[in-house]
This record gives sequence, C-alpha cells and structure tokens, in this order.
Amino acid sequence: MTELLSSDQMRAFEKVAISQGAVTGLDLMERAGQGVVDTVLAHWPALSKGAQEALVLCGPGNNGGDGFVIARLLRDAGWAVRVHLWGDPADLPPDAKVNFDRWSEADKVLSLDPESVFTGPRPALFIDAVFGIGLSRPLPDAVAQVLNVAGMKAWKSSHEIKRIAVDCPSGLDLDTGLIPTDMGAVEKAGSAWPATLNTAHLTVTFHAPKLGHYLALGPTLCGELRVVDIGLRGAAREQHMVGHDPDPQRVRLAEPKFCGRHVTRLWLRSAMGKPNLTGHKFNFGHVAVFAGGVGRGGAGRLAARAALRSGAGLVTVICPPAALIENACQLNAIMLRALKPDQPLSDVADHRVSAFCLGPGMGVSDRTRALVGEVLERRAGDHDLDDPVVVLDADALGSFAQDPQRLFDRTHPRVILTPHEGEFERLFPDLSGAARAKMSKVDAVRRAAARAGCIVLLKGGDTVIADPQGGAAVHAASYGREAPWLATAGAGDVLAGLIAGLAAPFNSASLFCVAELAAYLHVEAARRFGPGLIAEDLPEELPKVFRDLGL
Repeated sequence: MTELLSSDQMRAFEKVAISQGAVTGLDLMERAGQGVVDTVLAHWPALSKGAQEALVLCGPGNNGGDGFVIARLLRDAGWAVRVHLWGDPADLPPDAKVNFDRWSEADKVLSLDPESVFTGPRPALFIDAVFGIGLSRPLPDAVAQVLNVAGMKAWKSSHEIKRIAVDCPSGLDLDTGLIPTDMGAVEKAGSAWPATLNTAHLTVTFHAPKLGHYLALGPTLCGELRVVDIGLRGAAREQHMVGHDPDPQRVRLAEPKFCGRHVTRLWLRSAMGKPNLTGHKFNFGHVAVFAGGVGRGGAGRLAARAALRSGAGLVTVICPPAALIENACQLNAIMLRALKPDQPLSDVADHRVSAFCLGPGMGVSDRTRALVGEVLERRAGDHDLDDPVVVLDADALGSFAQDPQRLFDRTHPRVILTPHEGEFERLFPDLSGAARAKMSKVDAVRRAAARAGCIVLLKGGDTVIADPQGGAAVHAASYGREAPWLATAGAGDVLAGLIAGLAAPFNSASLFCVAELAAYLHVEAARRFGPGLIAEDLPEELPKVFRDLGL
C-alpha cells in the first residue's frame, strides 16, 4: 500500500532527515530539481534531442528554490531559460536564496506578472514552481492570471507547450484536493469554480504522493503524476503489511502495491477467504441480501450476484412474498426466501448467515428501518469477529435520514455504511456541503466513522474508507484507472454485494481490508469491460478480473 502524506507529514519527514544530519536542505533541493528535469525528459524523449526554450516560474518559498535548480540544470544542458519570481528575493528561505544567487550570477530574474511573462517567446516547457505543498489560500491575482490555462493563448500554437507542475499545480491544496477560493467572489460570480484554472500535463512530486493528488480536483489538475525519490530516510510507506488494518495516523492508497512492488496476488489472497481453503459451501459464508417488493427486486439481485461471484459459499435473496415469483424467474444459483411483515427474521436467515446486505431497492420505509434494526441486533456474543458483517447501502441509509443517531446507536465494528455523497450529506450534514470546503474528504469520513462507530465507505472517483479508530484509505479511479462507465444505475448495489461476498468467509480479512479490495475490484471490472458497461455486466466480469490478477 502506498502512503499518502499530508503537507505536515511531508515537512516532518524533511525536518527529521535534516536534523539528523542525513541530508541538507540544499541536497534535497538539488535532488528535487534534478528529479524534475530527468522525469520531464524521460516523459517527452523528443525534448532531449535539442535544447529549446523553457519558462520557469518561481515562488517565494522552497518550491521556488526547486525552480531555480531546474532552471540552472536546463541552462547547463543548453536550453534558453527565462526565470520569473513572485516576491522579493530578500524574503526567500535560506536554501532557496542560495539557488537564486547561483542563477543570478549568470542570468537575471524577471518579475512574475502577465505582461512580463506573455511578451516573451513561446516556451516548449512551462514550469510552475510558484507554490507547492501547504498553500491554503487563494492565489494572488497576478499569479493566477499567469498560471491560467486561458492565458497561454497569448502565444501562437500554445497547445504545443508542455505544462509541468513542481509538487502540484499552484493553487491546489494538497491536503484537500480543492482550490482555496475567495468565497465572496464565488458568491458574486454565482459559481463554485475560480475565475482562473491552473492545470498541468505532468506533475512531479517528491518522496511520496500527497492526499490532494488523489482527492477531489487533484487528478484533474495534475495531469499525469510522477513521484521522485529524493533520498529521505524513513521512507513514506504504509507501516502495516498488506492485509492488516491501517495505522490511524496515516492514510494509504488502496492498490496492490507495497514498498513500490506489485503484490496483487498476495493482496487478493490476504483479503479473500476462498482461494486459501478447501471445504464445503458453508466454509465460505452465507450472504443474505434483502430485496424490494414487486418491480423493485433488480437492485437486490445485482447485489446478490456480486456476492456469489466474489466468493460467498451461498447467497439468499430475502423478499416480500408478493415478489417471490418475480425473483424466482431470474435467480438460479442464488436461493430465495419470502419474509412476511410479521414473520421473525430467524425463520428465513439462521445463525449460519455470516453477512447481510440491506438497502438496494428496499424502499425508504418503517419496514426497512425495522429490518435494519433486527439485523444489527443479531450479535454473536462477546467477540465482535463472531458477529455477522452488515453492509448498509441505499435505502437502508435513506430510511434513517431524519434520525441518523437512531442508526448510529445500533451500529458496531462489523458494520459498513456505503453512502454516495447525497446519502452521506443526509446522515452527516455537518460534514458535507460548505463544511467540506474547510476539511478534506478523508477528515470528513474519519469523523463520520467515529460518530457512527463503524466503517464508512464514501463512494466516488476518490472513494474514502475510514474506521472509528481513524484508520483511512483512499481508492482512486484516476491516473490511468478512470472508470466513467461506473456512473450507471445499479453499480453501487454491486459494490455493496461485492463487500458482503468478500467478507462472508470465516477466514476473510478484516472488514476494512475487504472494503479496500472491493473498491479496487469494482473499478477493475468496469475497466475490463469498458464502454457500454451496465451494472449487470460487473458481476460477470469478476471471474475474468480474478484470472487477470493471478488467482
């Protein structure tokens, strides 16, 4: 698992390494600048064939210092380089000032303003080293005008210019993935988007990716992301091995990598029960999926199909009596039981049910609330791990929108809530909307999990998973793993069933690790099928995904 750092964590890594004498600030700056140049030339090999024009924009901090190193290295390689600085050179931090002076010995530094920047020749490289990590305020107007993509039109053939961001496109908050905005200006303009937008074709960051590279607007603004090793001790790696719950003080990326190595097969085997054991169907768990009434059973059937495909030994759909025939016409390997309104759940779901999935297609109603309550009260005794897993999605969440605390009073560590943004806002209104502009999505989901006393998985292109102890992971459908075809009715129902199916075997990993794997497999199935995907295709794609991943 790759660790995602906050700005404070990154600064702490640098501070510790420097204080221990392992490296100097100038060493780190030199390595960062060299890493950017090497990455750019490797990314666009044609640029290595002949020196061209480069424009380097530097800021008032150490990010600007990196920019001076980049400019010097390109100049030494024969490039024609112009450097523009925002701020007073006298105010630069010591290491950045050293590199400013090194540049100034042979070339002048120009001011950073639209007139000065855009009256020069069109560059082949447009390098943004103005503001890096830690910026949490709107860009100064002059800087925003220079970095605005629209401003590039001042040059002919501006589409040929390669835009490179050092650490991140200036203006992006690397803790939230948002663009800090003057809310007064937003309200006046009637738009949530800033007047200017700074994007990059390539973003080069150092040591480890940051939260904002993967959250919210980060992937859209950063283009392609590359991480350069600058030789810091205590490498930023998820400290717990694959298959273990995360460190509450850290955030990890849900992907089949550990310490830079692909460990896909190990990850699958650590989280899934079925590949690790021979036995009969009850060894691999029994999932009970609740379905809606007549004409509303499709969502439940999708969840059930995903649960069976992902490894559950057997799956039962529980529905109202009137919907029995409709479901029977479409289910074969999945069992079917009818539950009357006054009938106890134990009549159709005995103690061998190891996972429940409630919500898809059930309807927002008193009946749904009652069934959720009955399932949540089914506890095994003294040990949480003996409790059945409960996946609550869709209408199981919507039924508590008017009184979320009524749900939270009953949830426990073996429960996972899987809301989309709208459902999350109804359950946690103070952690949504305008409040989200002041915190990262990770912080919001962590707080939600602590309040609910269970795992929360907030769906999206930047899915965030958190547990009540503060452990968190991000699963990102970005940087080559985009899956726009998942924006289709029923895809969320499949994810709920996928979690239940993976969690059902007695020897499966913790529910948190199962949720990470489910989010990953969900996107892989969509990517493998490709354009034209509908929700019914997802469960049927899972066997192919498993084979591709080495099972």
